[in-house]
Amino acid sequence: MLQKSIRDKAQKLEHFYDRITGCRVALALEARRQRQGMQFSVHVGVKVPGGTIEVMREHDQNLHAALRDAFDAARRQLEHYARERRTQA
Repeated sequence: MLQKSIRDKAQKLEHFYDRITGCRVALALEARRQRQGMQFSVHVGVKVPGGTIEVMREHDQNLHAALRDAFDAARRQLEHYARERRTQA
């Protein structure tokens, strides 16, 4: 189910820029001090012609919130990248 959610989010990025050549997602779970609990981190790398858009987000105790925040940030950066490409053309 987690893999499907990640794939769905990655595919939605193509709505904002259709020349994506790859997307890599890395998840990490880090143990913190006893009272602070666990921390999830999500790294999203979106390959586009001319470079890679890199985003990392962290969230305490909620992996889905970290995923949502990371993909939202990637989408915003991708939209910005697409706007720049259109103005250069």
